Amino acid sequence: MNNNTYRKVTGTVFAVVAVMHALRLISGWEVVFNGWAIPIWFSLVGVVFAGCLAWNGLKK
Repeated sequence: MNNNTYRKVTGTVFAVVAVMHALRLISGWEVVFNGWAIPIWFSLVGVVFAGCLAWNGLKK
């Protein structure tokens, strides 16, 4: 796998993660991990972080 293909694949994966976090923010889905309810604001951080990584991977 060359560098360009790797960037496109990882950029797409991070874009999907960012979209899922955005859907959680909009829909208000509850996520419980090992008995701990993950706060909604965590998805805001996830959208920004995964979105930046997706943009960085897909630009060029």
